[in-house]
Amino acid sequence: MEDIRLGIIMNGVTGRMGTRQHLDRSIVAIREQGGIDLGDGRRIVVDPILVGRNPDKLADLAARYGVTRWTTDLAAALSNPDDQIYFDAQTTERRAESIKQAIAAGKHIFCEKPTATSLADALELARLADEAGVKSGVVQDKLFLPGIQKLKRLIDGGFFGDLLSLRLNFGYWVFEGDWQHLNRPSWNYRKEDGGGLILDMYPHWRYVLDNLLGPVRSVLCHAQVHIPRRWDESGNEYVATAEDAAYGMFKFDSDVVAQFTTSWATRPYRDEIAEWQLDGTLGSAIAGLRDCRIQSRGATPMPVWNPDIPNPIDFRAGWQEVPDNGEFDNAFKVQWEMFLKYVVGADKAFPWDLLEGAKGVQLAELALQSVEERRWVDVPELTIPQRASQGEVLEPVRS
Repeated sequence: MEDIRLGIIMNGVTGRMGTRQHLDRSIVAIREQGGIDLGDGRRIVVDPILVGRNPDKLADLAARYGVTRWTTDLAAALSNPDDQIYFDAQTTERRAESIKQAIAAGKHIFCEKPTATSLADALELARLADEAGVKSGVVQDKLFLPGIQKLKRLIDGGFFGDLLSLRLNFGYWVFEGDWQHLNRPSWNYRKEDGGGLILDMYPHWRYVLDNLLGPVRSVLCHAQVHIPRRWDESGNEYVATAEDAAYGMFKFDSDVVAQFTTSWATRPYRDEIAEWQLDGTLGSAIAGLRDCRIQSRGATPMPVWNPDIPNPIDFRAGWQEVPDNGEFDNAFKVQWEMFLKYVVGADKAFPWDLLEGAKGVQLAELALQSVEERRWVDVPELTIPQRASQGEVLEPVRS
């Protein structure tokens, strides 16, 4: 079998998501399964180099996962022609500048979301990649979760009839950091450091909504800092300047309305930390990260409002589990494999590029505008902007 070696510069993998999902459960898992068999006598084998700012963490990761290469010098890593792909999982405020350097070095780009802290910067990345002729991909892992895949399968199969509404209840309690160790990085709660729940999560919600219901056309949002005092990793108290909860509504070309509650200041009383409920005229479904349950029109009970007696209906009992009907691999690994096949030309298209990533930043930016102006804000279509001439200010192109 002919091996196709792909050298992957992995920047920012010392963080929680970078280590767990991208290094451990994706690249190392691909390596341990023997690469990616293309089915034509060829196989992709991955050769990562770990990049970061902390040499001790990098050395520890490299030893733990049997990775032979690591460096704190990004420029040196980008200068190696034998490494074709640049991956970025750094904190949001560092991402765009590093991706620009990688594009200038001729590397194909695969990165976490959001791709930038502003729409203008996100669109510039898409333009630069397009002009350089490099391939790009942005992590959109929720699309490959078993629960969302089952929900999409139900939609495509006509289970719901006419769609009515989609509701999301997402979140969990993020500890303040004083008496209990914090379970999210402290920079998430400082707007000046690129933090904020909307910028972090609305890029996710954009591609989920676009995939399930069609393009988002308008957004109404309220955001709030519910917990203003937090403590950082060193135990120092600070003032939270970025929202820890957002309450959003979204409209589409159809009459469907989506309502999303997203919070890092809530204690779940549900099966999973994220639950989407999609209602239709012929049935409803509730999907989590892995499971999905349905109730058809014919199996719908008839509740009666009577607060004077105990509720006689076991509402949960009337729902049916949707079968897996197949095996589901790690959502991050699935997209990694798709992108790597795209890079070597085994797959001719990869729809989730830097322009798609910019759409997520756009929704976050417009949601924040809605918060500020207390109104519905339209979501225009995006295209890659043209190159700005010298001295000209580059504006996003909206059609």
